[in-house]
Amino acid sequence: MNEPVQPAQRPSSKGLWIVMTIAIAAAVGVAVERGLRSRQPAPAAELTASAPTAEEAQTEDQLIEKLPEMLPHFELQDREGTLRSLGHWKGQPLMVNYWATWCPPCVREIPLLSQLRRERQKDRLEVIGIAVDFREDVLAFADERQLDYPLLIGEEDGLAAVQAVGMTPALPFTLFADSQQRIIAMKIGELHHDEATLILDRVMAVDAGTMDLAVAREQISAGLKQIATERGLEEAAGAASPAAG
Repeated sequence: MNEPVQPAQRPSSKGLWIVMTIAIAAAVGVAVERGLRSRQPAPAAELTASAPTAEEAQTEDQLIEKLPEMLPHFELQDREGTLRSLGHWKGQPLMVNYWATWCPPCVREIPLLSQLRRERQKDRLEVIGIAVDFREDVLAFADERQLDYPLLIGEEDGLAAVQAVGMTPALPFTLFADSQQRIIAMKIGELHHDEATLILDRVMAVDAGTMDLAVAREQISAGLKQIATERGLEEAAGAASPAAG
């Protein structure tokens, strides 16, 4: 069951952990944008989403269909303050992870991102973190956690980078692209190893020319749904089991 992202003590930004419920993500996106413009703490009540309207009730598949074919062009500062675009890494398969320091599921998946980068060195995979957050917070966090992959950092321009792929500012989400910067897939919500393996195996197959892009997307969509169903059943079974002892 998805849980709301609680506001951190310092940044006023607000978010909500979304895996499949895009309608709630849209509502929380507005809250995130307001949080970046004002550092006042977010009332917990504002994190409760109301029932979605028919217009808001989009499925993840529908949202993915609206993704641009290619990774969009935008420029954000890296850790050293140099403006870079995603085109800087053209020629490598990419995982582009949108995150923030105040977002618990974003923070939880960071070790996995580093692990995947190491595991896929032979595939030349690069992980790019797009931090939609205050620059000083990101730099301090990156130093403390010893983040070992490139970061691009933006506040208002970070929101523009989110909108460039047709998403609302609900974090985290991850784009997967081949070495030509074609977007193969998107995972909304916290990423898990089994999901990443499913997607990356097909990204590499597309990149090698051994799998058609449309086939890869179909397999990824079906596979993610199966994983989500199995995980939901496991969680339900665990919740129904009597406590040990």
